[in-house]
Parts: sequence; structure tokens; C-alpha cells
Amino acid sequence: MRYQGGCHCGAVRYSVEVDLENPITCNCSYCSKRGSILAFTPLDNFTLEKGDESLTEYRFNTNTIEHLFCSGCGMESFARGAMPDGTKIAAVNVRCLDGVDLNGLKPQEYDGRAH
Repeated sequence: MRYQGGCHCGAVRYSVEVDLENPITCNCSYCSKRGSILAFTPLDNFTLEKGDESLTEYRFNTNTIEHLFCSGCGMESFARGAMPDGTKIAAVNVRCLDGVDLNGLKPQEYDGRAH
């Protein structure tokens, strides 16, 4: 399904085709502090519509995930990375998608601390 999403202040906006059947929460040191719910999609399914100039990047640990947040409001509404096989993906913070009923989701827990 195609969704619209973005940061809190509206400077960053995107459209994304993503399946919300299997979102995750992660317990790594970064994700556990953010409290986001993540859904993954091939990067070709993600279109940044505005706000590239507002994005600030943060990397940690293996430095393979581009955690991108709005320099205005500080919201990380998506990240870019790659699967172990090299497939480029977008990790979308489902909480930042417009009109999604969060109560209807059943996120699975991912043990990011162990990886």
C-alpha cells in the first residue's frame, strides 16, 4: 500500500509503498530510546518529495544505516540502509505515516542488542 509520511514540522515529506503486516520494534541502544515502529521496503519504493536539505545524518555501530532526521524538529521519520545481501532499503518509522491506525499493528520484537 502507498502511504504519505514525514517529520513533525512538515519540512520532510515522502511517499512510500510498504507492507505494514510485519513491522518491528528493536531493542538496540538507539531504537529503544526512540520508540519507533519500523517497516522495511526496497529503496525503489521510497520517494523523498521534499526536505533533502533539512536532513541530518547520524550513524553508529557498523555505520551502515543512514539514520536521517529533520534538522528543524529532530524527527527521524525514515532511514536508509541495506539488507545483508546488499539490497538497498528504506526503514520507515510507521509512527510518521499519515492515517495509520497504530492500534491495529502487531509489531514483532527484533533483538538488535544481540546483533
